Amino acid sequence: MIYFIGAGPGAVDLITVRGAEILSRSGMIIYAGSLVNYELVKKYACDNCEIYNSAGMTLNEIIEKLISGHKRGLIVSRLHSGDPALYGAVREQINILSEKNIPFEIIPGVSSLFAASAALKCEYMIPEVSQTLIITRLEGRTPVSDRESIKSLAGHNASMAVFLSASMIDKVCSELIAGGCDSETPAVIIYKASWPDERIIRGTLKTLPELARESRINKSALILVGEFLSDNINFAKSRLYDENFSHEFRK
Repeated sequence: MIYFIGAGPGAVDLITVRGAEILSRSGMIIYAGSLVNYELVKKYACDNCEIYNSAGMTLNEIIEKLISGHKRGLIVSRLHSGDPALYGAVREQINILSEKNIPFEIIPGVSSLFAASAALKCEYMIPEVSQTLIITRLEGRTPVSDRESIKSLAGHNASMAVFLSASMIDKVCSELIAGGCDSETPAVIIYKASWPDERIIRGTLKTLPELARESRINKSALILVGEFLSDNINFAKSRLYDENFSHEFRK
């Protein structure tokens, strides 16, 4: 069997129990070395496991390894950073395996999105502040349609997480402001959330680009934007625990 496993955001103990258990039984592990913490591979891989770093491999080379391991009867783990569903480049791999009738499973993981909110001790959805979280990226080598541009999404004034765009943080912030966000909107760039060398830089849409430059953060970082980051926001308490609000578990 081939397993696509979410390695989590970086901390060795933030992989799921299921993912760790499968890794420990795998005869082959192919891990995304540019993003996955190798300490995690070292911790869970068995002694005779074949280990390959996909950072320098092409899609065809990865597929060849996956199929080779499967044909030899190995448990094969394809280890992706965070959760495979978010910018994981998984679809192109599983489509090929499906065409060849090769069985596979996907094991979810903890996204850096949630490692970041934990590190910041914040909540993306706050009553009467924002009930929507936009997960997006700036156009780079991978194109993004006009309807999904940062500028067009800014008009929602929702909580926002911008992946894969740290090197273009000036453009991210300027596009958000051009789209209608206030320049004083709280913004954070968090480098390698949950890793030992995690760094958090707080600012606003106006100040964050310069702060990021001063900190020399231009990759492996997540940009978060929205009023949910403010320490001084007025918000409504959840009705779930309101003594005057009844529901099926409490009258």
